[in-house]
Amino acid sequence: MSMVRHRAASARFITATVVAAALFAAGCSGDSGNAAKTTTLKPRPGTTTTTAQPHPPANLTVDVGNMKYSPADATIKVGETVTWKFSDKAPHNVQGIGDKAMVINSPIIDKGEWSHTFTQPGTYRYMCTIHPDMRGTITVK
Repeated sequence: MSMVRHRAASARFITATVVAAALFAAGCSGDSGNAAKTTTLKPRPGTTTTTAQPHPPANLTVDVGNMKYSPADATIKVGETVTWKFSDKAPHNVQGIGDKAMVINSPIIDKGEWSHTFTQPGTYRYMCTIHPDMRGTITVK
């Protein structure tokens, strides 16, 4: 019987070690890209999400409501920040289209906001991955 207890204790220890290692590895992952650092939380159904830390003031606000981005197309300068404000009945996200725009990657949000500061000139196309007909473009000069 002591062998059964020993195996159970060993299994608990191994499980705890694996979970601790996974949590440590997740916390140590880094992002070496030039994208602005924005922390957001993924919402549970029926909850709201906003940015978890202060972000630069928006130079442009894009409203996400009525199943569209408004304005859908906009032009800003390098270094300016765009904030998407989510206020629709359905959840949405902002996902860049194409290699250059992959820095745009918000979580799925039903209420709240998400921001990104554009550090490189170019044309950044984006869409809602849940509603592919929702599309927009940010031109950075």
